[in-house]
Amino acid sequence: MPSQAVKKQILIVDGEQSYVKSLLTLLENHNFEAMTAISAQGTIQKAETLDIDLILLGEGLPDSDGFELCQRLKSNSRTEHIPVILLSHGKEAEHRIRGYHLGADDCIDKESEQDELFARMEAIWRRSNGEFKKFRNDRRNQIIQELSRIIEQGLIEPHFQPIYLLKPFRLFGLEVLSRPTKGTFIANAEELFKTAMKYDMYYPLEMLCWKKAAEIVSSKTKNEHLFFNCHPYIVENSKVSLVKTIFEHNNIPLNKVVLEITERSAVNEYNTFYTRLNEYRDHGFSFAIDDVGGGYASLESIVATRPEIVKIDQHIIRGLHLDSVKKSIVKFIVAFCKENQIVSIAEGVECKEEYAIVSEMGVDAVQGYYLFRPTPDVNLREMKDLRIAFS
Repeated sequence: MPSQAVKKQILIVDGEQSYVKSLLTLLENHNFEAMTAISAQGTIQKAETLDIDLILLGEGLPDSDGFELCQRLKSNSRTEHIPVILLSHGKEAEHRIRGYHLGADDCIDKESEQDELFARMEAIWRRSNGEFKKFRNDRRNQIIQELSRIIEQGLIEPHFQPIYLLKPFRLFGLEVLSRPTKGTFIANAEELFKTAMKYDMYYPLEMLCWKKAAEIVSSKTKNEHLFFNCHPYIVENSKVSLVKTIFEHNNIPLNKVVLEITERSAVNEYNTFYTRLNEYRDHGFSFAIDDVGGGYASLESIVATRPEIVKIDQHIIRGLHLDSVKKSIVKFIVAFCKENQIVSIAEGVECKEEYAIVSEMGVDAVQGYYLFRPTPDVNLREMKDLRIAFS
């Protein structure tokens, strides 16, 4: 399989969510790998364990002052070598001076032009001394070794969250949510998969997750649909026969396997992607598009993919009963799905009001903490007994 180009990884730390969102988009559009933290503790944890090339640090956080956090990062032997650029809303000299005294590598106004931000970032990397380069190489070697250990020792624990059809109320399927086991220093699932993608280890990691989940479910049921998160990289670069083997070996019917396409912005070759997608479909696999109504889930991707299932973004579902604009979006999605024989699923249903409104608006199925939390134990009796309370 083709190797993935290693992108520089930027950690954005700021309490101003609108700014963070715009900065994320900007960095990703310029081929950086960006992630976020909104607390001092989360920042320290990511900086200590992940391969961070630069931290963009805002002044205001819920639990810490940005200057104080900068000082903590620069006084920590595990993070002191990571370059830090302090972000502020003003160009006052006192801000810059304080930042420099606390160890910041640079300070920049949030309102600066993007070209200036990128120039400052590149300047920091150019003047990085040999000590930082050694630190970065050592950290990357540690991370690659840890990824190899996780894959070789199978240090993944699948969790399963039920999805329920509404009319009549019954169990429809299980979404597989894989998490690293305790004892690995890459403890966050999202960071684990992003890091594996960065170092061309995503495929063996994802296949490990699918195999472990299939082994657990095969002894419990072969009647429910199984939803597996599927990065476009898998569809573009893996042979259908190799993926089929995972499920055939566990006697799981392929027409019960739903590949839930994530990170659609990461599609490299659209013609190859859609050709391979149809090859999977010819063997019985179904496809779902997640986060519809938000993020990268454009109507264009739905038209091109022709999914059997769409999952409505949880941010649209959150507080749906209180928001007329969100209701209009859901109304459109539901009508579109019904007209095209697509199953609609509301993700992230967390209260009875959200459950009531999606049911009233004609959504086909639901998933969320209000009904059932992800669990490593596939107790179908307990999952199915929920129909007594919701029927």
